[in-house]
Amino acid sequence: MDEQALMERVKEGDESAFCQLLGLYKDKIVNFLYQVTGDYQLAVDLSQETFLRVYFKAKKYRPIAPVSAWIYSIAANLARTEKKKRSRHPSVPLEEITNDYSSGSYSLDHNDPGLMRNVRMALNRLHPRYRIPVILKDVEGFSQEEIARLLKLPLGTVKARISRGREYLRRWLEEGREIKNRKDGHENETEIDNLEL
Repeated sequence: MDEQALMERVKEGDESAFCQLLGLYKDKIVNFLYQVTGDYQLAVDLSQETFLRVYFKAKKYRPIAPVSAWIYSIAANLARTEKKKRSRHPSVPLEEITNDYSSGSYSLDHNDPGLMRNVRMALNRLHPRYRIPVILKDVEGFSQEEIARLLKLPLGTVKARISRGREYLRRWLEEGREIKNRKDGHENETEIDNLEL
């Protein structure tokens, strides 16, 4: 059964259809929120809140966009609201990314734990205005047009934010590699950790 048909059943109060929809998107939404927030427990909590809103606001859903885009927009809005609440606290670095990440301009060696650590740190340092579109595009596979609808932004703004976010990531990773290559064998993580985007 396709997601639109499932959503129509959810709108009618069919709990088994809601469970099917939850099964389709729960892990994806948790992963998305984890990559956006950098906090796994917070991602789980926000995903639960996302699906509570899906359930209780199902009657408000209009099939002008895919169900997945509607669910992701709820999750993204919750993450933004939470980020504002926690803005006085420093962000927690991502501990692990469960989805493979690669930008359109280069591939990453996922077997290199140091490189993946740097990618996680760079993603976490990106301002949410760049991080969310980059994750939606490069990790979740949404088109730029879908991201524009989901985030309620002009397409040009989405393209610019993805481009700028990728550029920040590329520059940070290149600077990190140069510092690593210059090391004289001493462990000095602060040099890489202090790089600014």
